[in-house]
Amino acid sequence: MKSHLASLTAVAVVLAAPANAQQAPAPVPVAELVKRVDIPYEEFRLANGLRVVVHTDRKAPIVGVAVWYDVGSKHEPKGKTGFAHLFEHLMFNGSENSPGEFFEPLKEVGATDYNGTTSADRTNYFQTVPRAALERALFLESDRMGYLLGAVTQAKLDEQRGVVQNEKRQGDNQPYGLLRYRMMEGLFPEGHPYHHSTIGSMADLDAASLEDVKNWFRQYYGPNNAVLVLAGDIDAATARPLVEKYFGAIKAGPKTAEPKVVVPTLAAPKVEVMKDRVAVTRIYRMWAVPGMRDADSTVLDASMGVLGGLSSSRLDNALVRKEKLAVSVGAFNQSYSQVGVVALSADVRPGVDPALVGKRLDEIVADYMKNGPTKDELERYKTRTAASRIRGLESVGGFGGKAVTLASGALYMNDPGAYKKDLARLAAVTPEQARAVTAKWLSRPVYSLTIEPGQRAAYAEAAATAAAKPVAKAPETAVKGTRGPLPPVAEVKDIDFPTVTRTKLSNGIELIYAQRDAVPVTQAVISFDAGVASDVPTALGTENMTLSLMEEGTKTRNSIAIAEAQERLGAGIGAGSSPDRAYVSMQTPSPNLAGSLELMADITRNPAFPPAELERVRNQTLAQIAQVKSNPNGLAQMAMPPLLYGKDSPYAKLAAIGGGEAAVRRLTRDDLMNYYKAWIRPEKAKIFVVSDRPLAEIKAAFDARFGDWKGEGPAGTKTFAARPQQATPRIVLIDRPDSPQSIIYAAQMTPVDPFGAPLPLATASEVLGGDFLSRINMNLREDKSWSYGVRNSLSRLEHAVPYTISAPVQADKTGPAILELQKEVRDYLSTRGVTKAEFDRSVTSAIRKMSGQYETAGAVLGAMQSNDFMRRPDEWQDELAKKYRALTPAQVDAAARAAIDPNRFVWVVVGDAGKVRPQLDSLGLPVEVVPAAPAAAAPKTAAK
Repeated sequence: MKSHLASLTAVAVVLAAPANAQQAPAPVPVAELVKRVDIPYEEFRLANGLRVVVHTDRKAPIVGVAVWYDVGSKHEPKGKTGFAHLFEHLMFNGSENSPGEFFEPLKEVGATDYNGTTSADRTNYFQTVPRAALERALFLESDRMGYLLGAVTQAKLDEQRGVVQNEKRQGDNQPYGLLRYRMMEGLFPEGHPYHHSTIGSMADLDAASLEDVKNWFRQYYGPNNAVLVLAGDIDAATARPLVEKYFGAIKAGPKTAEPKVVVPTLAAPKVEVMKDRVAVTRIYRMWAVPGMRDADSTVLDASMGVLGGLSSSRLDNALVRKEKLAVSVGAFNQSYSQVGVVALSADVRPGVDPALVGKRLDEIVADYMKNGPTKDELERYKTRTAASRIRGLESVGGFGGKAVTLASGALYMNDPGAYKKDLARLAAVTPEQARAVTAKWLSRPVYSLTIEPGQRAAYAEAAATAAAKPVAKAPETAVKGTRGPLPPVAEVKDIDFPTVTRTKLSNGIELIYAQRDAVPVTQAVISFDAGVASDVPTALGTENMTLSLMEEGTKTRNSIAIAEAQERLGAGIGAGSSPDRAYVSMQTPSPNLAGSLELMADITRNPAFPPAELERVRNQTLAQIAQVKSNPNGLAQMAMPPLLYGKDSPYAKLAAIGGGEAAVRRLTRDDLMNYYKAWIRPEKAKIFVVSDRPLAEIKAAFDARFGDWKGEGPAGTKTFAARPQQATPRIVLIDRPDSPQSIIYAAQMTPVDPFGAPLPLATASEVLGGDFLSRINMNLREDKSWSYGVRNSLSRLEHAVPYTISAPVQADKTGPAILELQKEVRDYLSTRGVTKAEFDRSVTSAIRKMSGQYETAGAVLGAMQSNDFMRRPDEWQDELAKKYRALTPAQVDAAARAAIDPNRFVWVVVGDAGKVRPQLDSLGLPVEVVPAAPAAAAPKTAAK
């Protein structure tokens, strides 16, 4: 403790340096960061083979529960592709002693981060629950492990088959959406366990039978094939009797046999070209490599980071920054348990010969294999990785928390603590080792794939767009359980939200602070009263370009120096915006706070807007705009704002995602400087900080860097003459031929006060479409299998409160889906308001989930910003439980009826007009058909 305090004092002294100083303490060595990554655990095994790992973390009264099964798509036999994932869906449809949706009893207890995923190697299920609800979570997980089959019916299989097929359509319908198939099929031969995608084929999904389902469960879902991880407010002594109680009686099943796998080497280089509805040509270089159990995998991780993963990667510096041949690049090592895939990519700048880009990419890789990385490059990658792992220690569960780390180690490496060995291996990687291992694997024949803009070739999967099979009226009856009712939930204590303190810097900038000490990390956001609404009407894109260029050069650092500095610090610093605010954000290991804050101040206060960087970012922005226009969701999001807000509203600018092409081409450095001076200034700023460091130190640090900052010239102003006036109800159909799905958006401007009482209408919105159990999702996904997921949202902007529905549906059900959405909303507003069960579930969940909801510093930081923006007290979260308990169903229904009117909805549909238009003509609304916007990208200036 004494040395820790001494180090903090030293940091505080250094931070008192002038704001324009470039000196900062040297970053903490990687070895020191690695030592901070620690997840102590205990483990035990039941007689039936279930492996249990327990990690104690008392920071919040929550427990992350994760069950990982040793089965994935690599275990699927020929003709059964997609089966592991299909079965994962069935695991959420109820078990013998808990019939109905698995999510329902979880939501009742206030669970957060609950879901399941399937990969080639495993299937996992997870949830974070209040400590008082742990027994219920264990009951539910054990029931679907040991008592599932009696609840699985043909009707449920048909239902989830249709859902999964729409999930597949949704993925296929995206630009580059077919890459996931081509990559694995191109690298792994027919019959190889990793040859096919996890989502599977339409034909194999159609062929799955009820007996297949039952056999899959019997073969793979025994406790001896599973790892159970409990992480959070629990210890092994308490956990063991609970796990014995709920899992102990489940019988062991056959042990999963791991398929025999070799890392294949292509007989000769393979070159393929495919066309897709994409905006720019993308080049790939790919190899099959060893999986995570091989020490070479860690080395390849580092090499891919240096080549294309870091912001200052070799590909980025050469192809994007210096030679301007590409608009973006990337590299990764996708590690599975037994194999891996190394891929490097470059998005070709329009007007540049793809062959030239491919040649330069190959030369950069060849140089790396000959000369290797520098020590500094490796250290930067190691620091970034260690910092990311430290931030991950804050969550006990979810998609990437401590439970995931322990479970993956136990399942893949037979060691829950494998993460430590992996980090130690990474820290020990030398430049020569990186060179040699990369040369060993990447000197083999390469799979070169080029994806060009054009008409996607016909493929069998696209033809399978017929409606999902009707839910069978199956005669079988689900087996009634014998384990008794769900365990009761003990009292869940109301949240104790961190104390929020407000203070001011020397120049009057308000600093809003909260302390969280679960991990040694500092997160900060400088929020400016600007945002997309402040964009220049005659030059849309000025705001976006200004913020983008702030990260690309200051008066003393160029873009490469900025990127390298962040990597050495393990920091993430960037600028961005929302409709009403612009921001500069920072997250950094607190031991490196001094250097990170100095860099954040330099980016914020001293942007140089270098002309060369302006040209590069201009081309990147134009390519990004073109990519948005090639994406069906992007097309819908661009079409809706002028219809919803009116073309003259500042919020109509939200349609210009990235800006308007013509305006972006015209922007000058002076335009950006003028915007910066008007909007990115101390009078418009507030600073939000969540850190393990005390307020006195944080205030002194920020005051040293920002306390003398003064604005220059007049400040910018936004003009909202009146409440936005939306367009008359209609359907705008954006024609995107051959789309297997339609993207449906519905929106309405409500008369709600943005700063009024939020809970009644928010609760109604949740019941209608706010989560998995909502009415519109249960209708279109679970009842009809027309969609992978449907949601609504209620956005509180500073001058508007829009209500929006989004629904991707299979193309042949576009019209019927709109009718169902209209029906659900009208029924709610008339004869079928919130039921007691819905109301109780929503309110109880909202109260109980808050400890999990605000587990991380990032969540606390977001809540602080939201409270300030919505003019709420800083103690809002502490008061929420009381407000929810005072809420009534009548208030919820009244709020919905006063705000939502389906007769005023404006609809945007993106789909194949030839298939969709006839379905829309019968809906009684005007239909306007427009072609999909052409994907105009960068200027056609050829490079030789």
